[in-house]
Amino acid sequence: MIEALERMAQRYDDLLIQMADPDVLADPQRLQALSRERAELEEIVTRYRAYQKAQKELEDARLLCRTENDPDLLALAREEVARQEHETERLMAEIRAMLAPRDPNDDRDVIVEIRAGAGGEEAALFAADLFRMYTRFAERRHWSTEVIDAHETGIGGFKEIIFEIRGRGAYSQLKYESGVHRVQRVPATEANGRIHTSTATVAVLPEVDEVQVTIDPDDLRIDVFRSSGAGGQNVQKNSTAIRITHLPTGIVVTCQDERSQLKNRNKAMAVLRARLFDMEQTKRNQEIDASRRSQVGTGDRSEKIRTYNFPQDRVTDHRIGLTRHHLDGLLDGELDDLIEALIAADRAEEERRSAGVA
Repeated sequence: MIEALERMAQRYDDLLIQMADPDVLADPQRLQALSRERAELEEIVTRYRAYQKAQKELEDARLLCRTENDPDLLALAREEVARQEHETERLMAEIRAMLAPRDPNDDRDVIVEIRAGAGGEEAALFAADLFRMYTRFAERRHWSTEVIDAHETGIGGFKEIIFEIRGRGAYSQLKYESGVHRVQRVPATEANGRIHTSTATVAVLPEVDEVQVTIDPDDLRIDVFRSSGAGGQNVQKNSTAIRITHLPTGIVVTCQDERSQLKNRNKAMAVLRARLFDMEQTKRNQEIDASRRSQVGTGDRSEKIRTYNFPQDRVTDHRIGLTRHHLDGLLDGELDDLIEALIAADRAEEERRSAGVA
């Protein structure tokens, strides 16, 4: 493994040299390819060099333990040995995790679909809360978001909203959000102060390239109609909204967010490709929790991956048994520690499977 890490570090240094070459700087396509490769190596090379530094300091501390006679300095050296042993173990564990087989979709942009489940208007309001949570999470990471289609309710909720999040590693972070989310709180529509339980479903789909999904144009029925959403008289006068039906599967995708018919068509096709790719992935491996149906379930209150309990100011992720507080921060996009815990649990499970432990 150390040899492989050395090769990665050497390649990383070579890339930096090439990217400073005037000929490369004058070739945007080549520069982009090298920049992408550098970005893929940067994190693991940074960890490896931190490990090398910690290893050197550990060796120096051990040498001091063997040669030092002063009791106070010897005690300090032993403390340093313990500290650097812990640091090298931590860094090596991180490196092993980074070298482990990755989901090939992890670096992709995502299409997120949120739908109100059980609970009527309150479920639609909760869907709007989840939409804000994910867009704020994206903002914190300097990712971009764009709405593809939305069906709003009269009081600010969403029956359904589909949007795109673009950013490096978006799928690797957000794929764990797929499933039924349950909320327990007193709804704004409740006059008697009773706590209600409602749900919303979330599906996170990796966005795929055209070459990865072959769609026969003869399999599509494309309808053009006037948008029913915001946009003023221009949208109402012109037929810009698009509805695409994939006849073999019955999948229907609608997009009416843009004033341009072409833009709406392109967005709708992106969603269709993502859904078809998701279906194909499910056929290949039923254990991968990628299919939209397995992600979102039926929306029934008994199905849940996470519960947001407002009276007790807590959220519980039922898959890993993790509970945390400060719901306001979570709904403002502070999802990092929750996602990190899910990633860690996923890696631990993968290691158990690799080791043959049931």
